[in-house]
Amino acid sequence: MTQAVTRGRTNPVDRRTFTTCMEQLQEGYMQSIAATAGCLFIKQERDMYGMDAMLVRPSSDPLGEETSFYVQLKSTTQISPRASAASFSYRFEQRSYMERLARPRKGIKSLLVVMAVPKGQLDWTSAQHSHLEVRQACYWASLEGSEIPEDVEKPYARISTANLFNAEALSAIMTKIERGEPLND
Repeated sequence: MTQAVTRGRTNPVDRRTFTTCMEQLQEGYMQSIAATAGCLFIKQERDMYGMDAMLVRPSSDPLGEETSFYVQLKSTTQISPRASAASFSYRFEQRSYMERLARPRKGIKSLLVVMAVPKGQLDWTSAQHSHLEVRQACYWASLEGSEIPEDVEKPYARISTANLFNAEALSAIMTKIERGEPLND
């Protein structure tokens, strides 16, 4: 186990679990946003073709059909999106992850959700008496129909900083899916 110092505090970081902890942070973020938007966040227990979870919104009609979509979750310390920038790039470690998001879907849609976290683990959150602050946000992108150059093994996706993943965005995404509207306009 290694020791790191963050803001004057010792941070016991075990590099073997660091990635797992980043994933746990992102799942907590997603659960919080889903709950705020009146949706369910359902984590996939097994690899579902590169998808990590499903978000589901019940119908306002008790007999109506729910609305849902898959998400591929990515968490990284390698990028720091700036709100003043129009977009940022996310590089996939495996081409197949982007290919699955880029293919056109007739049924359930899928989105990429990227969380950029600070490198210092103790900087991820700050607890106050009135609230818990998560130090970085998630951004979403619909890559359906995206072109991937054939000679690129680790492709990049451009993600708009306007696509902050919050309760308002989640509700708007669900409404577009419900109406059959495209997500990447």
